[in-house]
Amino acid sequence: MASHSDQVEELLADYRRTREQLAEVHRSLLAIKESATSADGLITATVGPQGNLIGLLVADAAYQRYRAAELAQEIVRTVGAAAGRAAARANDTLRPVLPADADPAALLAGRADLRPAELVPESPPTPPRPVRRRYEDEDSFEEKSWMNTVNPNTGVRGGNRGRSR
Repeated sequence: MASHSDQVEELLADYRRTREQLAEVHRSLLAIKESATSADGLITATVGPQGNLIGLLVADAAYQRYRAAELAQEIVRTVGAAAGRAAARANDTLRPVLPADADPAALLAGRADLRPAELVPESPPTPPRPVRRRYEDEDSFEEKSWMNTVNPNTGVRGGNRGRSR
């Protein structure tokens, strides 16, 4: 039977190995960079680890071949293909270090162990209405109509209504 200090040393060694493995996976994920090129070769998109666009090359001929809306669609399609490749690489990087039943894509999306009901955001509670205190020593103008009063300076009902005298 191993001594207590030997068990602690073994646990610390396991922790260090696991931590280094996690650091390596993290570095590998950060290094992901994928590119895709349109079928005609006129557009090349490069994305980073999370599918964010980090490079876009559009050949001059693309401006003659495509109308603006078509060019935009082709760019979006090409970026999507590159992002799909980056996601596949990230999944492949994570898969070896996860339990067999874990879904790397769900982990990367931040919903690894959540049930579908937990993914639906709860509506925030309605905040309570502030209690308004009415102090006896303060004048209250809440129920006073300013439209039906007579302006003492002008004699006009409801004030001067923008008219100057």
